[in-house]
Amino acid sequence: MERLTCLVVPAAGEPFMVVPRLELPAAQASPAGRLGLEFLAWNETEDPFALVARRVAGVERVAVADRMWAMMALRFRDALPGVEQVAAGEVMRRLRMRKSAAEVAALREAGAAIDRVHRAVPLLLKPGRTEREVGKDIADAILAEGHVTVDFVIVASGPNGASPHHELSDRVIQPGDPVVVDIGGTMPSGYCSDSTRMYCVGEPPADFLDYYGVLQTAQSAACHAVKPGMTPEAVDAVARDLIATAGYGEQFLHRTGHGIGLETHEHPYIVFGNHEPLEPGMAFSIEPGIYPGAHGARIEDIVVCTEDGSERLNLTTRDLVIVEH
Repeated sequence: MERLTCLVVPAAGEPFMVVPRLELPAAQASPAGRLGLEFLAWNETEDPFALVARRVAGVERVAVADRMWAMMALRFRDALPGVEQVAAGEVMRRLRMRKSAAEVAALREAGAAIDRVHRAVPLLLKPGRTEREVGKDIADAILAEGHVTVDFVIVASGPNGASPHHELSDRVIQPGDPVVVDIGGTMPSGYCSDSTRMYCVGEPPADFLDYYGVLQTAQSAACHAVKPGMTPEAVDAVARDLIATAGYGEQFLHRTGHGIGLETHEHPYIVFGNHEPLEPGMAFSIEPGIYPGAHGARIEDIVVCTEDGSERLNLTTRDLVIVEH
């Protein structure tokens, strides 16, 4: 919101929360209230940026959250003249990229919850229904299966499947349509789910089956390639090379995967140019896709790098699910 609300973590000293006084009760009732933090409440007539500046006086550099509003970052720059300002993402990246056993357990729980939603999808996909109607039912199921928020629902039927980030539309699902269903939410733990599966309403087009088999092979190979010391670039290449060899390289439009945890997209990114070796506890998606135009396909699992290989956290079938009508 437009009133400054932030966590301040000094290099020396205890962290504290800065909140508008009118939001103090809500902040204290939130999970932050259970952490024993000091709450620095500010009144409407006070300048909260100046309050923070006084508390951190003498520092030479501050890191601001990557997603802090520009107007707030600029106010901090004015309140701390001569202090170098950098993005906090690089500070936080290493802390969040490698998950603890408890965090992996939370992601495993999230994966099981979204798997239950995917198992219900065939009951919702019917010819004559719109993507938006199906998407609403899926969103309801995401909440019913234990998530506290619905982060996204993609139901991309027929030609809409060729757009990787298609949004719900009023397109009516037709017999013979392949349908990309990419869904995710946030659990009470704060950890996220994300999984994509492919469905077809009735008999699938022959050309779709040709490349879907290639996609299955590439996605499986990339998942099995994950191990400590492997680079994200190399994992990306496993999927990309198989797809390119089959003649669909130009139709694989995006990176192979993204890290996941407290946010759906975080480090490490499984993409060309990322040479940082994978380590046990790193969690990310493996989601190659092929998008020729008349339709498209993507298969996505969340994978955790283990001490000697990998673990898939999504366990529903990766075969094309045929929905009878």
